[in-house]
Amino acid sequence: MNHIENIKKLFTRNFIESPLIETFDAGNITLTTGKLVICDPLITSEMPVFTTDFPKGDFSVLVHKEIESNCIAYVEIVFNDSEITDWKLATSEGQNIADLQEEEIFGFPVESGMGCLMDFETQQNLNLLEQHLFKRKGADFMGIYEEFFHEHFFQEEGAVNQYAFLKPNEKKPGNLFAFETGYGEGFYASYIGFDRSNNPVKVVSEFVEIN
Repeated sequence: MNHIENIKKLFTRNFIESPLIETFDAGNITLTTGKLVICDPLITSEMPVFTTDFPKGDFSVLVHKEIESNCIAYVEIVFNDSEITDWKLATSEGQNIADLQEEEIFGFPVESGMGCLMDFETQQNLNLLEQHLFKRKGADFMGIYEEFFHEHFFQEEGAVNQYAFLKPNEKKPGNLFAFETGYGEGFYASYIGFDRSNNPVKVVSEFVEIN
């Protein structure tokens, strides 16, 4: 997989050396179970978690934009600053990397132009919120994007936000990180950097490959 070689080059260090990328510290994501999900929340709200167990707690989310297009090329969660000694394609249960042909990847489909990183418990809370809104509004329910996500991306004055942290349940500690995915629709992979003890150091989702 050539993609992973490029990920190694860009993200093995604690900083990115590329004149094509601009990096932003977006804030912190809260993982309550350490089971991580990434999906298009509008079409795959029940996407399975990665098989890797991640730490629980609050962790920094970095957004890496392609400068020329101002599109989000990569989203990264940093768990610690340990030295990365290995990178692997992130997989879910039943996915075997040995089954992939050259240039094939496991990932998640995007049809809405938006991706979402969240803990498994937060995913459950998002699903419950959607069910609650549907039952309460009935025929007036416009879908979870219009009811929950839209106001955080499209402001009244016309400005458009490219990412936001949201809480589907204000009584629960977990939040989710929603963001625009690269140039829009597609099929996208994530990669995990591990230290010498095989503990995850960071996870990177790729939406625009920048060499």
